[in-house]
Amino acid sequence: MDNKELLERVSGNLGRTKGDVAKLLEAFAEVVKSRCGELDSVAIPGFGTFEAKKKNERVLVNPSNGKRMLVPPKVAVTFKVSNVLKNRLK
Repeated sequence: MDNKELLERVSGNLGRTKGDVAKLLEAFAEVVKSRCGELDSVAIPGFGTFEAKKKNERVLVNPSNGKRMLVPPKVAVTFKVSNVLKNRLK
């Protein structure tokens, strides 16, 4: 499903315009970005949880030439599916 189809389906379900739904989804994305940027999580009951995990710096070895490289620390966002959705998908 692409963004256009998502906007159509959500706007049909809510009875709102696609513009309103687009603003809603953009606002939701901004909340997730800001909270995960603070290493916090965002939970949506019955759907799942967006979590930010900090990955430490590490040393990797290139297998082709044996050179060692330092990978800087970073923050990765993960999504954990709720049990309700997991059971519904089974």
